[in-house]
Amino acid sequence: MLKRGFLLGVFVVLSALMLAGIVGAVAEIDKYGNVHTNIPMEAVVYAAIEAGDLVYVTMGTTTIMVPFVTTYGDVDRGKPLARYSDDHVLLAINYGNFAKTYGLEVGSPVYMGLVEKGAYKDELEIRHLVRSDVREDYASDAIFANFREITLGDIAPGKLYRCSHPSIDDPRAAYASALIEQAGIKTVINLSDSDEELATNLEYSEYYKSIGEAGNLINLNMGVDPLADDFAKKLGEGLRFMIAHEPPYLIHCVEGKDRAGIASALLGAIMNAKTDEIYADYVKSYENYYNVVPGTAAYEAVRKIIVDLFVMMNDGNPVDDLNVKSVALDYLTKKAGLSYTEIAAIQDILR
Repeated sequence: MLKRGFLLGVFVVLSALMLAGIVGAVAEIDKYGNVHTNIPMEAVVYAAIEAGDLVYVTMGTTTIMVPFVTTYGDVDRGKPLARYSDDHVLLAINYGNFAKTYGLEVGSPVYMGLVEKGAYKDELEIRHLVRSDVREDYASDAIFANFREITLGDIAPGKLYRCSHPSIDDPRAAYASALIEQAGIKTVINLSDSDEELATNLEYSEYYKSIGEAGNLINLNMGVDPLADDFAKKLGEGLRFMIAHEPPYLIHCVEGKDRAGIASALLGAIMNAKTDEIYADYVKSYENYYNVVPGTAAYEAVRKIIVDLFVMMNDGNPVDDLNVKSVALDYLTKKAGLSYTEIAAIQDILR
């Protein structure tokens, strides 16, 4: 248990009344670099800070804005956070070393205060969505496996599909495998596996394995940040593979939700899909997995992910039906490295 002097504890609680916010110090640094402060839960409650709020944390001359959350996974990998640990405030970086990053040691002063109520609430709602891995909890095999045909814009039926991983040690895989076999998939763009993972995963589906053995499967081992150069270049490689092989095509990652969702959105955009159509297809995976319902805060928060992504691709400028195609074309040419001739070839095979 962390040691706290009575007078110091009183000082911390009283400081919650100060305009400067809550005043405390580093009480302990664990082996992961997580910083346990002497700021008690009571001070946070008194300051009206709760999960989903945005707070500032000042350490020396450095001030950062972080969400107040409930667990490490409430933020992306490498992002800082504040949360409770037992009865005190802990500062951490998800998969990172907070103390080392900010040069803290035991005794270093820490100041914390509210920036905005509920600023992170929608994000928490997304991250706390609950799904089942039991087939009987879903209305169909396709919903369970997040399997569907992509017919965004001018994409013709029977050309392009997406789903969760059809050949992996997961309850959904057997259903996904049966569905891609039924669809007659000939070419697979695997966004998730490394060479080693692919070699292991081939054993879970004979049909998927046969596609690989025929030379019609590419694994790209992509990250999850679509704005990263590595993501874009590997996506370009996958789309070149598509050009050189026959439809029907399958695009998948592990869940068929994020990486596959982004790839599908970009292909839809260059095939003249409208923004509402593109965004609805992205959110459909969350409807399938988590029963997210249109008109709810969770639905709008998920939709905002893909809306904001296109805005970031457009250098922070709005994206609408008039420019979404050009934004996707710029991404695929300037970041993914595709030529306009290659893009025209993709458009031709998807029509």
